Amino acid sequence: MIITPVIKGVVARSAHPLGCQQAVRNQINYVKSVAPIDNGPKKVLILGASSGFGLASRIALAFGGAQADTIGVSFERGPCEKGVGTAGWYNNIFFRQEAEKAGLIGKNVIGDAFSPQTRQQVIDYIRTEFDGKLDLVVYSLATGVRPDPETGEMWRSSIKAIGEPVTGPTINLETDTMEQMTIESALEHEIEATEKVMGGEDWASWIDILSEAGVLAEGCKTVAYSYIGAKSTYPIYHQGTLGRAKMHLHATSNTLNDKLAAIGGSAHVSVCKALVTKASVFIPAFSPYILALFKVMKDKGLHEGCIEQMQRLFSERLYGTEHTVPVDSQRLIRIDDWELSDDVQQEVASLMNQITHDNFAQIGDYHGYKSDFMQLNGFDLKGVDYQSDICIDSLQRLMP
Repeated sequence: MIITPVIKGVVARSAHPLGCQQAVRNQINYVKSVAPIDNGPKKVLILGASSGFGLASRIALAFGGAQADTIGVSFERGPCEKGVGTAGWYNNIFFRQEAEKAGLIGKNVIGDAFSPQTRQQVIDYIRTEFDGKLDLVVYSLATGVRPDPETGEMWRSSIKAIGEPVTGPTINLETDTMEQMTIESALEHEIEATEKVMGGEDWASWIDILSEAGVLAEGCKTVAYSYIGAKSTYPIYHQGTLGRAKMHLHATSNTLNDKLAAIGGSAHVSVCKALVTKASVFIPAFSPYILALFKVMKDKGLHEGCIEQMQRLFSERLYGTEHTVPVDSQRLIRIDDWELSDDVQQEVASLMNQITHDNFAQIGDYHGYKSDFMQLNGFDLKGVDYQSDICIDSLQRLMP
């Protein structure tokens, strides 16, 4: 069959396996070409490893100098009668294949990261097949729901304002149009549920369980990812339900840092740059800012994708020759530093004032924005024959 892109709103309903393979190879080639990660970890667990920052973390740590063995946990779907499966399914497969070619472990655990069964599966594997200890735990789960571990009731996150509703433009990737959208005010239970899903509670739970199981090595580090953004995005992100959840995540890092001090370890949150990920495209009224940001940072030669951000994080911040991790006054690692520089933000603000529903594709970098989204799902990559006939039977034989 010929696999073509199918987009509904901001959701991709199809993925191209060969494109996913090429995307993984492109990221591997990049990290091999830049400054390596010195004194990096050797045994790493990545929670949410199949796309975005999680996948980029895994590739950087395996191929960017550290030569780390990795366990990746993700909830993905393989090919079946309903379709070819998710991009993350194939990212897992092709990462593992490349890791094994390089003599590295690239274990994939496909399952619900919130379930006790998945957690026990991970712990058992660490003990029996992974030398018993972890040097680093990366928390990069992106999900809209999380079960209450005691009752099983589902908490559901809401991307909403706190206080007054916020109205602003957003991009519809299916129709290539800019539309006006209003973000309604969140109710108190929606704020609490979003914090439960996207805050630091589950991160802390994982670290506690791994610690109790005795599988954290002396000096083990853990890192989670966050976003703060420019002042122009504050009403949508920083001051909304997402911002409240991220505040909880940041506070959790301090609690975990104190706990891990007992084994000489540490916990940090890395504040990343605004990028196109499967999660970020859902944030209403955020896309015009990204269009302007991409345009300015590319013009200045400062643009980074997920893989560039993660390689810089691990080579220049968490690891390397320095003994201390550089942080800001709130103990956050800032790899959004180039994005938030004064000259970049001044030009972004100027562009955003010019963007309208009619000219957004010309004023901002809509081509780059949509291309990044397509590439998340294996499309729009150079070197891939998208007219080739893909055999479903052969896809079904590929296992993560």
